[in-house]
Amino acid sequence: MAGARERDLERFAERLESALGDNLVAAVLYGSAARGTYVKGRSDFNVLVIVRDASAAGLRPVAGAVADWAKSGEPPPLIFSEAEWRASADVFPIEIEDMREAHRLLRGRDVFEGLETRREDLRQELEREVRGKLLRLRTEYAAAASDGRALGKLLLASASTFLALLRAALRLAGRVPPREPAPLVRAAAEVTGMDACAFDWVVGRLEGRDLPPLEPFDAEGARYVDAIERLARFVDETRA
Repeated sequence: MAGARERDLERFAERLESALGDNLVAAVLYGSAARGTYVKGRSDFNVLVIVRDASAAGLRPVAGAVADWAKSGEPPPLIFSEAEWRASADVFPIEIEDMREAHRLLRGRDVFEGLETRREDLRQELEREVRGKLLRLRTEYAAAASDGRALGKLLLASASTFLALLRAALRLAGRVPPREPAPLVRAAAEVTGMDACAFDWVVGRLEGRDLPPLEPFDAEGARYVDAIERLARFVDETRA
């Protein structure tokens, strides 16, 4: 991560701690910046904040810090009350396991200790997410396929979402997902039966390789959609 952004993150954590005081349970960095796959100009610094009181009154002291963080170009933090966080394991198992696997504690205590997710809840959320994202991908692909530039933007914009779903699919199969995109895609292809080459262009761009732009109706786009369809079938065929 760039030194300047790391300093910005530390200042944000300091402001959270100062503004929230005893109300702050934990501030956690998660996502690509914690996983080691951060790409400058494309990735975000994702922060999870757990508080004892998440009411409007409880969060008012931190409004300025959150607003400034968002104005700097980063997404506002996810904010849970401590009770909501403990009750969320059956609703957000994909997100929780992704955070557990790649996070850095900025302030407070370890909020993953003792928090357990169930395989059946993971499969249920994964099926819902894959089906919903596939429908959206098809719609956006139909609109973008005739324009190579737009098609490339679509694939890159959707990549982080689908890589997260590939990690979830590997966990569903009892596998530990690799952190880097290329080995992650290969491992997911082995488990789901999708074409690993479907992500070649996207992974290459994420790795910073200078690849040519996509052409109208590029086969890379079609393979990408086909891979997500295969992922959906895998989840449907896998029972908890």
